Amino acid sequence: MKNKFEIKEPMILIDYLINILNKPRKKAKSLLTNKAIYINGKNITKYNYPLFPGNILEIKEYSNNKLDLDIIYEDKYIIVVNKRSGLLTVSTENENEKTLYHQVSDYVKLKNKNARIFVIHRLDRDTSGVVMFAKDEKTKRLYQDNWDKLVSNRKYVAVLSGKPINKQGKIIEYLVEKENMKVYAVSKNKGKIAITNYKIIKSNNKYTLIDIDLETGRKNQIRVAMQNMNTPIVGDKKYGSKEDPLKRLGLHAYKLVLTNPLNNKKMVFTSPYPDCFNKIVK
Repeated sequence: MKNKFEIKEPMILIDYLINILNKPRKKAKSLLTNKAIYINGKNITKYNYPLFPGNILEIKEYSNNKLDLDIIYEDKYIIVVNKRSGLLTVSTENENEKTLYHQVSDYVKLKNKNARIFVIHRLDRDTSGVVMFAKDEKTKRLYQDNWDKLVSNRKYVAVLSGKPINKQGKIIEYLVEKENMKVYAVSKNKGKIAITNYKIIKSNNKYTLIDIDLETGRKNQIRVAMQNMNTPIVGDKKYGSKEDPLKRLGLHAYKLVLTNPLNNKKMVFTSPYPDCFNKIVK
């Protein structure tokens, strides 16, 4: 794939990408926003940057420019990335473009414009950590349809307001999602079972850092469990927190262990939790 172009006439950068290189406007903006465009060896992100005859425009291959993605693992079937807090995994009615899905899609399309990705699982907008995508629909189905059987370990780290009474424990609840998009614990015959194991890593007089091991994967499961122990996750206004010392939700998915359905081999994907989690619980 050609990725270097000599400018023949004066033009604005965004116009060159769209009108001369035939990039869709969304793709052209993404290349600039994600620092994939270089003019005479210098990275350029301004849409209205002026181009002159003799300038050399280069579109960097993704291996040299990761479009702000933190890639944990990649092969011909899947790609595993570390999602940042505040970023949706997939689109919603209110947000179509600023998502992890679009970032990963832009990445694979830099190598092959016809490439596609498929969502296997997701994390809440404000939770960071390990997320996996498939590169074809067959692989997506293999993982999604057998997810609970394939996944043997899902581990999180959370920062809580206050301190749980017990150093470790198993929380068993039955959850249901209401019309307001919030999840609640209800009676056994009305909700789906959610099992959350936790262990205190360390604590101080205000906050506690805990390790979490999920036995089920319900929506907002950890957040509801921590609220119901009266130790909500910091930054989690939706589930009872009145403190936001990290300026983000204090929840990170740091480990995913599962069996590859194509070869039955064990795969372990990890993502270190943010340093700010440690610093706040000294």
